[in-house]
Amino acid sequence: MDNTSVGRIFILTGINETFNYRVTLFMLSLLYYCVTLFFNISIIMIIIMDENLYEPMYILLVSLCINAIYGTTGFYPKYLLDLLSSTQEISYEGCLLQAFVMYSFACVDMSILALMAYDRYLAICRPLHYHSFMTKRRLSLLVCFAWLTPFCTFSINILLTSRLKLCGSKIHKLFCVNWIIVKLACPEADTFSNTVFAYISILIYVLHGFFIIWTYLHLVKTCARSKDDRIKFMQTCVPHLTSLTTFVFAVIIDLMYMRFGSTDLPQSLQNFIGIAFLLIPPVVNPLIYGLKLTKIRNRIQYLVGHRRK
Repeated sequence: MDNTSVGRIFILTGINETFNYRVTLFMLSLLYYCVTLFFNISIIMIIIMDENLYEPMYILLVSLCINAIYGTTGFYPKYLLDLLSSTQEISYEGCLLQAFVMYSFACVDMSILALMAYDRYLAICRPLHYHSFMTKRRLSLLVCFAWLTPFCTFSINILLTSRLKLCGSKIHKLFCVNWIIVKLACPEADTFSNTVFAYISILIYVLHGFFIIWTYLHLVKTCARSKDDRIKFMQTCVPHLTSLTTFVFAVIIDLMYMRFGSTDLPQSLQNFIGIAFLLIPPVVNPLIYGLKLTKIRNRIQYLVGHRRK
């Protein structure tokens, strides 16, 4: 497939083996997408409408929920359309855009989780300096950094991919992935810069992971000394650790399988591995924060009780 030709398309083959159950999958996927939107929009609106929640931790949670909506919207509408179509095709430009959304969604999530860890570190380990460090201006800059860094990084990745001459058109997944598009390049195509920049991007977010580990080493060390700090840790850090664990586990499994996994696994299992980071964190995050964070839980209980009256 020459990437200078007109009418370029990719074929997503991941749905093939489950096509006999497309109506059931469509209904379940649509329901799950609606539930995901409802949970995340609910948390966003609860925080926006309550000025008592205008604190860094809750602002970062809003950013996490917005990113969940962004990422799932990059996947579900196209997937639902594919379930109703006889052919699962996507244009070359649409495929690059979807690949950009998927990668940037995952990396924005990691950046925000790193900021949440930093926020908890300041709140528990440096409480006297918390408000001087976490000012509105600094918080705004950090949130912008968390969004713009992945966007800029993967814009370069996608630009490098777009210059390649491709000799294949089949993507064995439910959605487009930049690394798989690169592997479709013709043998004579130079993919060295794509590979180098991909590993640089991975290194950036591995460093995010080491930063999170560093903050939690200090958090655990500090909380071991004080009962009040242990209570604060359980109330605010456990939801973050749950979000972090589910997200990192899902992403690592997908990355490892995409590079080293066997194609002998059933297609349905391959599909689940590939979309786990889109299925689990966007629903788990608003649930765990809504149930665990006292201020949000109290606000939900108030709204539910007020509506009943």
